[in-house]
Formats: sequence, structure tokens, C-alpha cells
Amino acid sequence: MAQLELILPKMGESVAEATITTWLKNEGDFIEAEESVVEVATDKVDSEVPSPVSGKLIKIISNVNDVAQVGEAIAIIETEGADASTSSNEVVSTPVEEVAAKIETQVTAAAETVAPPAIHEPISKTSNGRFYSPLVRSMAKEEGINQTELDGIPGSGKDGRVTKKDVLTYLEGGRVAAASSKVEATPSAPVSTPAPAPQKATTAPSITPSAGDEIIEMDRMRKLIADHMVNSVKTSPHVTSFVEADMTKVVLWRNKVKNSFFDKHGEKITFTPIIMEAIVKAIQDFPMINVSVDGSNIIKHSAINLGMAAALPSGNLIVPVVKNADQLSLLGLTKAVNDLAGRARNNALKPDEISGGTYTLTNVGTFGNLLGTPIINQPQVAIMAAGAIVKKPAVVETPEGDLIAVRHKMFLSHSYDHRVVDGALGGKFVKRVADYLESWDLNREI
Repeated sequence: MAQLELILPKMGESVAEATITTWLKNEGDFIEAEESVVEVATDKVDSEVPSPVSGKLIKIISNVNDVAQVGEAIAIIETEGADASTSSNEVVSTPVEEVAAKIETQVTAAAETVAPPAIHEPISKTSNGRFYSPLVRSMAKEEGINQTELDGIPGSGKDGRVTKKDVLTYLEGGRVAAASSKVEATPSAPVSTPAPAPQKATTAPSITPSAGDEIIEMDRMRKLIADHMVNSVKTSPHVTSFVEADMTKVVLWRNKVKNSFFDKHGEKITFTPIIMEAIVKAIQDFPMINVSVDGSNIIKHSAINLGMAAALPSGNLIVPVVKNADQLSLLGLTKAVNDLAGRARNNALKPDEISGGTYTLTNVGTFGNLLGTPIINQPQVAIMAAGAIVKKPAVVETPEGDLIAVRHKMFLSHSYDHRVVDGALGGKFVKRVADYLESWDLNREI
């Protein structure tokens, strides 16, 4: 027999610890290789830790609500057999590269979908003799709970530790009532009670389901998306500009070449890579769209990494990224778009394929929508939505005079962060994208 330590693997560059939330196996249970053993929570996301080997779980080192450091042993697994260099009673650390890669995949995907919460007063790991887990500290930051207020929340965990449930109960109870009850229940509390924190104006009202209503709990990804969207609106003052582009030349060209394009390259050419090519050209003309905000600094990105919002079969959303899109031909963009979209639907994307985006395109026309007002994908400062291409009567200028003709039209919606992108830049950018699409060469070779 050999005893191997189950190590808490690395779960992202900025993650140094995690809170044990649920053990999925008990001591004495047999575990298959790659089977999940324990659930952990970090400041960014909840995740599961699988076992790298098959064996029996003989000892749990870190209990529920304990905080473990990355690289520490959290359990011991007994396996069949031992090599010549390992005695039956010796405990050795298992290489965690494979486990780390799997966990980092989950964490990176979710962390990229969700931007960091808005900056609040820092919450200490320990205060007044109490320890606060990464999950609790993260919740406090997101809800605007300061250190004094957090110290006043009654804890139901081990040794009076504040748990996620305690924070939720505190918030649902109106915050003021919870703080008051803590002061009354503590004989040693100071005579002068600090003024209670005001109720957050953005707190959603409580809803009482009616008879026949179905209650559906959000899955983890939906919760992360929800947090990301709320954070983006809080972070960036959104402004949206609209342009209607004449896509007639693009439509005619695509209809002419799509069959031969597929026969020659084995790829279906859609409108998405064509629009992305126009966006790349416009970014090269207006590079201050390809930026991010870091405090009072503007980071101007050298690479043009285009995110493409993709709907998943589950109804959730993910944004794979075409890296260095400015270095790809139309064929290269087409292959990248088709590959990423296909693997997104099959949950087969790699961590670095959903990170590092500098600008995002979402194609609402896929669902028959004419236009939309997309929310910026933080930490980017702009996003474009392409609407459905529809036939419309339009005025066409000719040397012989104005004519009414049937044209293929598409709305482009450009949402941008008004902290760093003003109306002139935001409006000129989307108009430039439309100009590139309208000037498409009908004789372009594939």
C-alpha cells in the first residue's frame, strides 16, 4: 500500500488559498482517478478538486470551512501497490500538474467571464480574533460591507466563524436589524453604538412566488454572468451609438463564393469573420478603442484580440477570443471563428482561448434581432452588436439620379465606456466599420 497526499492545486495566478466547502467523499470511501473529492471556494469561483489516483480516502486533513493554502495537503489517499523507492508507510506528495491544469481550466474560464468586483474598503483576513474566509471577504466587498459591519455579524460556523449563510441572512434581514441584534447580544459592546450603514439603494426587492410558479436556481455560470453584467454597468458609464450599414455587396459576394469557398478550404464562411475583419481595420484606424482602464491609467493594447460572444446549449454565454486577429487573413479568421464556436458548443475550449480579449463582437442577428445595446465585457471599453441583415427599400445615388432599390441592411450597435471613449470616437469607430463593409470588393478572390 502507498499513501499519497491530495494537494490543493493552483487555481489561478492570484489565488493563494481556498476554503473547504463540501467533502464529496467520506473517510473510508473508495475514489476513482479523476473523480471529484471536495468542493472549494475562492474569491473568484467555486470549484471541485479531483483525485489524481484511484484509492481509498483514509484521512481528511482540512475540514469544512477550513482555509487551505495552495500546495498544502488536504487529505490522504491510500492506493494499491508501491514502487521500489516508496515504503508502504511513507507519505509522498503526488505531482499535481494534471489536477492543477483541470482546476485552472475551470477557474480561468469562470474568472474571464466575470470581471473583478468593484473596489471597496479592504476586508482583513482576521479582525477582533475572528477569521474570515476568502468567500466571505469577497461577498463583503461585493455588497459594500465594511470591516466594522462585518465584525458585527453573528457567526454560526466553527468557533463563531462567519459563513456565507450568515452574510446572506444578514443582508436579507436588512443589515440594520442584524447589526443591532449583535450589539444587544454582546454585553461588552461599547456604549456608543455607531450609526448603522444605510440600506443599499440597489438591493432588489424580495419576491414571493405565486401558486404554480417554478423556482429555478441559477447554475454557477449564470451567477457569474449575472455578477459580471452588474459589475460592468456599475464600472462603466455606457453610451451606445448606432449605424445602419448597407451589406448588399457583402451579401452578394458571399452568395457567389460560399460554395467554392467550402470546396476549396472545407470551411463555411459566415458573416461573423467578415464583420470581424472590418472591426480589425477600424481598430487600426482608431487604436484608442483597443484599450483598458486601470485606475487613472489607460492601457493601450498592442495586440488586437477579438472576443466573439457565443450562446451555449445551456442558455449561458461564453466569449472565446481570436488572438492577434490583425495578423489573420479572412480565411484565417473564418477558420478561427468556426473552430472556437464549435468547441464552445461542446465545452471544449482551453483556458487561454477565453482570456485576453481587447474588443468584443456579439451577433444578435443570429436570433433575428435588428439591433441591441450590449453590455461591455470588462475590462474592455467597447463592444459591438451586429443585427440581422434584412432587405429594405432604400435610396441609391447614381450618376443618373436617385433611385429606390432593394438593399440588404444591417444595424451596428456600438456600446462604449464614456470614461475614456467619447461620442466622437465611439461614433466614428462604428461608422468606419460600416464604411469598410459597404466598400466590399465584389471581385475579391478567395
